[in-house]
Amino acid sequence: MKKILITGAAGFLGSHLCDRFIAEGFHVIGMDNLITGDLKNIAHLFPLEHFEFHHHDVSTFVHLEGKLDYILHFASPASPIDYLKIPIETLKVGSLGTLNLLGLAKEKDARILVASTSEVYGDPLVHPQNEEYYGNVSPIGPRGVYDEAKRFMEAITMAYHRHHGLDTRIVRIFNTYGSRMRLNDGRVVPAFMGQALRGEDLTVFGDGSQSRSFCYIDDQVEGIYRLLLSDYTDPINIGNPHETTIKEFAEEIIALTGTKQKVIYKPLPKDDPTQRQPDITKAKEILGWEPKVHRAEGLKIVYDYFKSLSPEDLQKKEHRDFSTK
Repeated sequence: MKKILITGAAGFLGSHLCDRFIAEGFHVIGMDNLITGDLKNIAHLFPLEHFEFHHHDVSTFVHLEGKLDYILHFASPASPIDYLKIPIETLKVGSLGTLNLLGLAKEKDARILVASTSEVYGDPLVHPQNEEYYGNVSPIGPRGVYDEAKRFMEAITMAYHRHHGLDTRIVRIFNTYGSRMRLNDGRVVPAFMGQALRGEDLTVFGDGSQSRSFCYIDDQVEGIYRLLLSDYTDPINIGNPHETTIKEFAEEIIALTGTKQKVIYKPLPKDDPTQRQPDITKAKEILGWEPKVHRAEGLKIVYDYFKSLSPEDLQKKEHRDFSTK
């Protein structure tokens, strides 16, 4: 039985990856410091023989006994609300955390896949974004703590690949949505749906002309799974190329939820990207992957999930107290 370590296992994407690799017959070791993750996302896995969980911060030394075949490094705050509140932790998990896990992969002779992001492209001057584009990022802007952590992650991963011959993979993840997202995490899908369910107006930042491309979680996980088991070592985009403006997306949510609220507009945050659309030519050619779930279908599933949450979860404003950080 192959053994895989998944960091960020109690997060939105990490928990779905745990599900997938359990289903594929792997022994899964989940690791998370729970700073933005939640154990309820993986509670259903705890009774299973081939799942184990380690409450640990990968920014400190990581040690595991026995053999290890694969590592998926998905530990990191992933929404602006989180990484603007805990900027130091965000930088550390992308830098020190990645260094620690690359060292573990080298020690265990394991293949490692690191989770990069479309944010490495910053506010892009090229549209759609292909993997050859170097990006337009402010290293000292408020979002730089996330963007530059991920850019460093890519750089050190490729350095280990070239210098040590480490077996590495890099996925650049574009906007992904699905069940287990936190309603209060600041990303647009849960933000709009949470506001609709609470009877609040939908908040659009800027004039709503900025674009995003939303990929359903099952499609994203399939792309990551294929990349891990492929022979491709350069970064690769995994996302849905079907682009929409935020204004159009807000109207979709209003139609889906039947809410009577209006859309209100607030100033656009600093360095917020105006365009985001992946070029997935490489994913199609190399991995034989492209998204299958249409946005209308995926949003209906996610809306049903959010409707099932308790009133307490629906009204929750903060995931945890970051005031001591």
